[in-house]
Amino acid sequence: MGNQNGWFFTCLFCALSVQSVVYSSFNPVDSFLLSCGESKSIELDDGRVFEPAIGNSKVGLSSNSHIVVVSNTELGVSNIYTSAQISTGNTVYTFSTRQIGRHWLRLHFYPVENSQYNLKSAVFSVVANGITLLHGFSFSKLRRNNPLLKEYVVEVGGSRSRKLVLTLSPWNGSIAFINGIEVVSVPSGIFTSSVVPIPSASAFEIPTHVAFETVYRVNMGGPVLTPKNDTLWRIWESDQPFLVNAVSARNVSVDPGSIKYPAGESVDIGPNWVYATAQEMADANVNDQKFNISWVFHVEQGFTYFVRMHFCDIVSIALDTLVFNVYINNQSALESFDISSKTMALSAAYFIDFVVNVSMGSYQILVQVGPPNLRNSQPNAILNGLEIMKLSNPSDSLDGKFAANPFDSGPPKREKHVMLIIFSCLGSFALLALISAAILLYFCHPKKTKQRRPPAWLPLPTHIGNTETKVSTGSYASTTPSLNLGRILPFSEILEATNNFDESLVIGVGGFGKVYKGMLENGVVVAVKRGNPSSHQGLVEFKTEIEMLSKLRHRHLVSLIGYCEELNEMILVYEFMAGGPLRKHLYGSDLPPLTWKQRLEICIGAAKGLHYLHTGAADSIIHRDVKTTNILVDEYLNAKVADFGLSKLGPTLDQTHVSTAVKGSFGYLDPDYFRRQQLTEKSDVYSFGVVLMEVLCARPAINPALPREQVNVAEWAMHWQRQGKLGQILDPHLVGFVNVNSLRKFGETAEKCLAEYGNERPAMGDVLWNLEYALQLQEASIETVEDENSANCIPVPHVMPVDGYGVDIVSDHESDATSTGVFSQLMNPKGR
Repeated sequence: MGNQNGWFFTCLFCALSVQSVVYSSFNPVDSFLLSCGESKSIELDDGRVFEPAIGNSKVGLSSNSHIVVVSNTELGVSNIYTSAQISTGNTVYTFSTRQIGRHWLRLHFYPVENSQYNLKSAVFSVVANGITLLHGFSFSKLRRNNPLLKEYVVEVGGSRSRKLVLTLSPWNGSIAFINGIEVVSVPSGIFTSSVVPIPSASAFEIPTHVAFETVYRVNMGGPVLTPKNDTLWRIWESDQPFLVNAVSARNVSVDPGSIKYPAGESVDIGPNWVYATAQEMADANVNDQKFNISWVFHVEQGFTYFVRMHFCDIVSIALDTLVFNVYINNQSALESFDISSKTMALSAAYFIDFVVNVSMGSYQILVQVGPPNLRNSQPNAILNGLEIMKLSNPSDSLDGKFAANPFDSGPPKREKHVMLIIFSCLGSFALLALISAAILLYFCHPKKTKQRRPPAWLPLPTHIGNTETKVSTGSYASTTPSLNLGRILPFSEILEATNNFDESLVIGVGGFGKVYKGMLENGVVVAVKRGNPSSHQGLVEFKTEIEMLSKLRHRHLVSLIGYCEELNEMILVYEFMAGGPLRKHLYGSDLPPLTWKQRLEICIGAAKGLHYLHTGAADSIIHRDVKTTNILVDEYLNAKVADFGLSKLGPTLDQTHVSTAVKGSFGYLDPDYFRRQQLTEKSDVYSFGVVLMEVLCARPAINPALPREQVNVAEWAMHWQRQGKLGQILDPHLVGFVNVNSLRKFGETAEKCLAEYGNERPAMGDVLWNLEYALQLQEASIETVEDENSANCIPVPHVMPVDGYGVDIVSDHESDATSTGVFSQLMNPKGR
């Protein structure tokens, strides 16, 4: 904290008690403040009064066990934590509310010392209105000695009418305890239903039944704020522990009384103490100091997070002078953002909400602000406050994947263990008898010669194989076919094929690892994908790729030749596609540009491959990662779909979708799948629609370097398509060579693929038919018009062509080296 601001925070702490009078004016419709272990009301230092839970006429309390109250006034903590209520069975609190909608639910925990019970070792679960808040919670796991406040937002209404039901369930042999409970109605306007998804896509609607858990609430550039200073009695912590590089930022502050709330902006959104302080770029007035301020927040993987950013321009002396970029997890969230253009005033509060999916394998949210690449502007960026809240998952849980069951008491009871042992023993004797009988029958009957076949799936070996003989323990010779899984290639043959993984043979790098060009002993040229041990992808993707491709044979799907799993290696061997990925034929290389006919033929080939996956295979298969890097072409530009590491079996006849965690590549991700986590074949159709627009414009699906409206190629192209002016953004190499009717049919097809909801999109077979029709229109125009640059072809567009190759950033899957080019220096405060 800078010395120049020391006087301000000294005054701030002196003024907190005065300001609390102002903030205490909030009067919620519902307010239940319970001290669970006290027999009389207690008053906290913020002025709130907590009433005893036992015997409270406003709250229903029921338990199937004896409730014990313990207290200890010599703990040196707030008096809400000096007592607790303990139960050995399920305890249910029922709050009858007057208001339907979201309510704050705050739970206070502190293991009060007691001679009869050890509260630190207590293990229990907590459920509220069907949402699992805590599963198998124990204070001993936290490695902390200070009190714990868990804050949630839970919906009241629907099937439970105007009730919030809170259930504490101790695990068998343990107890449950709680010190205090708060149930307070949330003012209208605090949580909007529509938020901005990261990566950029259509607005995301948060369903009303989804619960929130506060993970972080941070006051940038300022001190810790207690419930005294917040109308909603929230706690704001300092941002210092989360700064990646403290020297990249400096705190700034103004008088909190100068903060303005624009018309329609609630003062309950955030206290003026938050908006009166901020972190700005250190030495921001020095030319060419272009770097980002970065904060890292550790979170639980596999969840979606609500992220609210608070802004207030307290550093400018005029409007429209502070312009900066905002990034979340290396994704562009706000491009050339000007706070004053939203508030039309300085020192005016403003906030914006995002939603971020933290995929498996990732444990953090990275928030950054930094200057844009604009000339004639002083580089600076600020952030005043930040809130990160976890959203309950499809299992209605905020603690792992455990579904709500208020009467689940954890591990089986002892009686169940005894019965399990008895039945296990009986089963073992029966199994032993069957095995003995089978052995006798085997030796009594003549033996039939039987060809030895390897198992359908070989686990990764834990020992070293013999690579000298090309046959390793736990593997088979390369000439032996596996059970429908292609050849099992020895590691020694892979080494020979790739010249010991010669770096000069690398033809690609992805999230799984490097891809090498190689030649097998039989002279077949192959592509060898070698798993990287440090990659976040592993056995699941490896196994999925083998099992999927081993079932599939189609001229427009890349064939799997074999695989190797010796020496803890995970290697996949495919047919070699000399032309490489479609993307490098569109942009980012010096290859000659594709003609419109060639582009249509490639899209048709890819569509045929996807159509086969959806309808032609024994089971419907959803690719889940359709993009231009996963469409490969051979030397004759025949297209084949590749990379099945994320693929999933489609829904069965009695299903409409497959429920699964969101995976795929940013820019290609189906917004309907992102919102609902319900996967269908129409998710591939949406991704293919993005590919069509990428083919048309010859630019990346996502390019954060472009103006905000052009970052997402699908959104940008749809803007022109709806105006009937898709030719305005046509690849300049195609100008004068595309038939108007062919382009119109192509645009209509892509538009249908990019429909907001899956049930509005066509099947891949219909997409294929329309693309073939577009090709026919193009070929007919070539045959009837000697000069393709005629009145029937698209004229020169009136907008500038798109420059730059952008990035392809991937979630839980393959990433391109280009992503490093854009974001590699965001963490470096010295420049980027």
